[in-house]
Amino acid sequence: MEAPIAAELAKKQKSISVAEFFEKNRHILGFDSAPRSLITTVKEAVDNSLDACEEAGILPDLLIQIEKTGSDYLTIIIEDNGPGVVKEQIPKVFAKLLYGSRFHALKQSRGQQGIGISAAVLYAQMSAGRHTKILSRTGPKSPAHYYELMINTGNNEPEILKDEIRDWFRPHGTQIELEMKASYVKGRRQSVYEYLKATAIVNPHARITLIEPDGNEEIFERAIAKIPEPAKEILPHPEGIELGTLMKMLHYTERQRLAPFLRYSFCKIGLYTADEICKAAGLNPEIDPHTLSRHEAQKLIEAFHKVKIMAPPTDCLSPIGEELIYRGLEKEVKVDFIATSTRKPAVYSGSPFVVEVGLAYGGKLPGDEKINLMRFANRVPLLYQQGACVTTHAVENIKWKQYGLNQPGGGIPNGPGLLLIHLASTNVPFTSESKDAIADIPVLKAEVELAVKEVARKLKHYLSKQKTLKKRKEKEIIINRVLPKMAVKVADILEKEVPDIDPIVAKIMGNVLVSREVQLKEDGSAEVGVKVKNFGATSRSFKVHEMHPYRIVKAKPEPKCVTMGETYDYIWEIKAAAGSSKLFSYQLEAVSSEEIARFQLIVEGLEEELVTGAKAIKRV
Repeated sequence: MEAPIAAELAKKQKSISVAEFFEKNRHILGFDSAPRSLITTVKEAVDNSLDACEEAGILPDLLIQIEKTGSDYLTIIIEDNGPGVVKEQIPKVFAKLLYGSRFHALKQSRGQQGIGISAAVLYAQMSAGRHTKILSRTGPKSPAHYYELMINTGNNEPEILKDEIRDWFRPHGTQIELEMKASYVKGRRQSVYEYLKATAIVNPHARITLIEPDGNEEIFERAIAKIPEPAKEILPHPEGIELGTLMKMLHYTERQRLAPFLRYSFCKIGLYTADEICKAAGLNPEIDPHTLSRHEAQKLIEAFHKVKIMAPPTDCLSPIGEELIYRGLEKEVKVDFIATSTRKPAVYSGSPFVVEVGLAYGGKLPGDEKINLMRFANRVPLLYQQGACVTTHAVENIKWKQYGLNQPGGGIPNGPGLLLIHLASTNVPFTSESKDAIADIPVLKAEVELAVKEVARKLKHYLSKQKTLKKRKEKEIIINRVLPKMAVKVADILEKEVPDIDPIVAKIMGNVLVSREVQLKEDGSAEVGVKVKNFGATSRSFKVHEMHPYRIVKAKPEPKCVTMGETYDYIWEIKAAAGSSKLFSYQLEAVSSEEIARFQLIVEGLEEELVTGAKAIKRV
């Protein structure tokens, strides 16, 4: 009786295509709600475009256009100026899951699995019953190939509905158009606008244009015109190899001897290190690697941990860098203070990684709620599952009160702040295929904590300084109320002109005093002298700007000159020791002393509370 039942059950068994699996489990890839499905689609297309542009050495110029085509349906058009896709590869790249070029490459990249954009194509045909339109061109002399595609979920193969050549204005690039069931939301952190804004911050070399369903156009301009240093592919590091993987490598290697196999299959294993590993494993360096047993392979794994092997190279990574994080934040958020930190490369399971952090504070950021935590992995924003991410756990583990921020009940601190955390790695350990959160690996958490604490210390110093400057300002306001009245009364008693009290205020406050003197000559020219005196107790470095519409002559010392329309900006760099004075002068022709008095004197590089007699700004 058992045999017929087993036979009937056997008839029901059949293989499942990967496309068919994800068709029934689309939530795994991030297509579990209408708003999120849109963000996931835009994210996957933008990731592919940025990767392709950078690999080809092209400054990215992306267009994302979203149109409403029904009460519950949207058409999404994503266009780039990348290298394009060759004709034969277009159907497989866009309509075959698990097809890509980066899965086996050990280097930093946004995409890895070959699932993202083809999953969006699958969702479009599932939710709206629509095929996807692709237009791609590889060069100005090549034709632009147009495809209309669907995925055959039964065998995970592309179905080509249309294949033709079309005219296109772009010399090279790719355009994808999808219609799907989705919704566009505004005013939320989890929105297309916020995703693209975050992408623009950590990719300051990209220009991104968003056209919203209501026709509104948002442009995220590039801050620099330089492509990041490309990441280089490396061999796997022995520290992260598992037994089964090693046995597969031994079975399929083309090397006939064990020592060369070790040297050419792994990074950081040279001639001497290979011999040391063989000795520690008790294996002959000349043995054929194909003949090694499971027991002998296990000995190799143990030898990898006994022999000192250098950490993997880090040229497989392309971190953003402190300066570009600063410029990205400065471009997209208006704040009073920015601090950045890039940790030295570290390693987990043989994979090198770098943690970078940027902290922005003040400005127009809301001060009565938790700081905005922005998480990134390989320059890609992570918008969902914040509570499940190692970066969040690291931030919550820090005692923020000692750095000047309130942390009621623990967790993420309150205040007008934005905290950016970026992990660059050859193998980001995501918690799921939707790539929303990074796994809680101890070494990652430790590095994130150290990087965040570094910028937190800079914030503490800034807040302490601001508190001191506030007290100075209050003191100066009181002095400026009292001294002028005293000066007027004394002048009346002595029947003299009211004296300039700026030197007295500067001396009392320990400020930098900037004053200008003008001597008119008989020929109508004017000799202008600017005196700078540091009444402070420490040396100070800054720049003094004279801005007016006249050419100066006989300047001592000669300033740097920047032309801004009809105005000249003359810049002197000053380094004044405590108690010292600096003097510079120049001549003007045919100008009155009243007009010179209206010239704008600016001190750059000092807080306004530390300057008397001139306008102070932090940066021009």
